[in-house]
Amino acid sequence: MADSRPRLLLLGLDRYALDACVRLGVDAVVVCGAATRDDGLMSVPPELRLLRVDDQSSAESVLLALHRAGLAAGGFDAVHTADEYSMVTAGLLARQLGVPGIDPDVAARFRDKSVQKAAVREAGLPTARCLVIDDVLDLDGVGELPFAPAVLKPVAGAATALTSSVRDRAELSARSAEYRRTKPAQRTFVLEEHISGEEWFVDGVVFDGELLFLAVGAYGDPCLASLESGTPLWLRHFDPDAESWVYDRARGVVADALAALGLSSGSFHMELFHDPESGTLTFGECAARRGGGLIHEQIQAKFGVHIGECAVQAVLGRRPVIEPKVRPEVFGGTYLPGRPGILLDCPDPAELTALPQVEFARIEHPVGTHFAAGPANTSQRVGQFMVVAETVEQLTARFDEVRQWFDERLTVLPDDLTTSGRREFQRSWRPDADFRDTLWQS
Repeated sequence: MADSRPRLLLLGLDRYALDACVRLGVDAVVVCGAATRDDGLMSVPPELRLLRVDDQSSAESVLLALHRAGLAAGGFDAVHTADEYSMVTAGLLARQLGVPGIDPDVAARFRDKSVQKAAVREAGLPTARCLVIDDVLDLDGVGELPFAPAVLKPVAGAATALTSSVRDRAELSARSAEYRRTKPAQRTFVLEEHISGEEWFVDGVVFDGELLFLAVGAYGDPCLASLESGTPLWLRHFDPDAESWVYDRARGVVADALAALGLSSGSFHMELFHDPESGTLTFGECAARRGGGLIHEQIQAKFGVHIGECAVQAVLGRRPVIEPKVRPEVFGGTYLPGRPGILLDCPDPAELTALPQVEFARIEHPVGTHFAAGPANTSQRVGQFMVVAETVEQLTARFDEVRQWFDERLTVLPDDLTTSGRREFQRSWRPDADFRDTLWQS
């Protein structure tokens, strides 16, 4: 009797998609790039097959590996990814293999922020005006800013990397000069009109064009504001019962935006700007995958819904059965910032979750990691933790307490020490050891 287990080509390591494949009995071939393997934070379960490639976001790299492994003839039931940078690749491979997966044109609308905003604007939804800069290193032809202040970002970036505010042409020129020095891999940027207000985020599941589930939350401060101020990003979810007005306001906008972008099945992460005075929601941007940080964990804790499993079921053509079990408490997650220098030691996740109200923790960087001064993007942190509280005020107070507790136990070798300064640091770090240079006595 032939094996009836579905077979999935999965690009990248997503811990919850991997978990879903194992629990659902899906035979997945997991494509893993060199950078992800070298990071070592996640591993492929033994029940699934690992396919090593140089770059999991390169269609060429993946297709060549499939040929080497004898897998290019097909036999897959779908192609899936939760990796932002592999989204278009997943669509192209699904089309090549003749199986379900995100349509490449839909993937392009979700990846390119200028194309995305044009589609949403054409559907009649408010969103920021934008101007594409083909090469941020060469501003010839770019005159005065058509709107100010503006936000400069890669046209197909993620995690607020290389994102900054610019107030005029002079600041744009200064940023261009900075990038000529640092030589970023991405050079096509978009200049967006700055939208003020509360930054909301929405994660959910859509199947055959029907919005099955959504979880709405808010960032403590907008992502760019947290980046520029150097304060740890934090976020929490709204309660669908006690704060039902949020869901009533967001649901229609979310459905219309997804329809405009063409996502009929899968998971998504959308960001909206809410004007508290007018109640207006302005579309920010949207990804065709779940949100990062601890959003997945918060949704599991708050709503009892496994977004990763829903996404795998959807791409395989199975309608997810979603029965939320909502807990009334406030759930939120935040970052554990490091300090400039080399990480030598820090509390582990078990120590963090032993603290009151801390339901989950993840340490993402090992000993020896170097942290530069100032965050490069919203992903730069030692780790993350999730707190459950009775009120938002209690939540934020607990964030501060746990961060302080963590910082007091964080050991970092600072960058700016002289050799003698490092010797002094060594004496304070290991007070029982004696590294003094002494005379030999016969």
